[in-house]
Parts: sequence; structure tokens; C-alpha cells
Amino acid sequence: MTLQVRRATEKDIPRIQELLVQVNQVHADGRPDIFKSGGVKYTDGQLRILLEDDTRPVFVAVNEEDFVCGYGFCIITDVQETSNRVPMKTLYIDDLCVDEKIRRMGTGKVLYDFIVRYAREIGCYNLTLNVWACNPSAMAFYEKQGLVMLKKEMEMLL
Repeated sequence: MTLQVRRATEKDIPRIQELLVQVNQVHADGRPDIFKSGGVKYTDGQLRILLEDDTRPVFVAVNEEDFVCGYGFCIITDVQETSNRVPMKTLYIDDLCVDEKIRRMGTGKVLYDFIVRYAREIGCYNLTLNVWACNPSAMAFYEKQGLVMLKKEMEMLL
């Protein structure tokens, strides 16, 4: 399968929604106390707005028939210098999903590598993301790509 990565467009919204259901289910299975089964992160209207926002690019990996096999939601931040921080432009991967039917076939790597190149092209210092502890396969994927822990968010259930 030959893949191409491009910016998502409005015509991709129905397929992105299908994938959003899949990734939400991974989280709902792992943390049903936080995530609702069958839910999605964005409405169609919210996605339309996101797709127009250059500070929040959404990329899709498509096959030869332009079928969306996976997506990457990104957020670009540009921290200004303060008394204790250096200025820093960061690309944060808010969400990366590959269709569950084709996982472990290279689609995630193609998407991730594209996003890394994009971040470099726009002058980012680093790329960051969060991985839920209940998603060990995602953790292993990102570690295989060379990511290392930046910080750790911890919780105590009350």
C-alpha cells in the first residue's frame, strides 16, 4: 500500500470521525472512569474550524484511492521568553490514530515521520505528545520512534 500524507480537508471529516471513535474506544476500554464508550473528541462543526486553523494542522495518511487510513492532530505553540523560560516553538501531537484494521503495517510511522519533517520545516525546537498509561502499544510505538519522557503526569483517585 502506497501512502501519501496531506492536510485534512472537509471531505475527510466523516472518515476522521470514524477513526476518532476507534481511538476513543481504546481510551474508554483502558479508563472507563474517564472516557465514554462511543464518544468522539470533536463535533463535525469543531472539525471544520480546526481544519482552517494553521496553528492546529490536521494531517491525514491516504492510500491510492484517497481513503483516510490515519490522522495526526497537531498544535503549534510558540512560547515567548520569560524570566525563567527560553523562547521555544513546539509542535504537540494532540492525537495520532491509524485504522485498527491496518495497525502495525507502517501507516503510523509514515504519519509520524511526515509530522516530524513538518515540525522541522516550520522551525520547531521540539515535538511533544502525551500517551495514556492505559495504551501501552502507543507508548511502545513512540519509544521506538525515539521519544523520551519529558515529564510525568500523576494522579490519585479520590
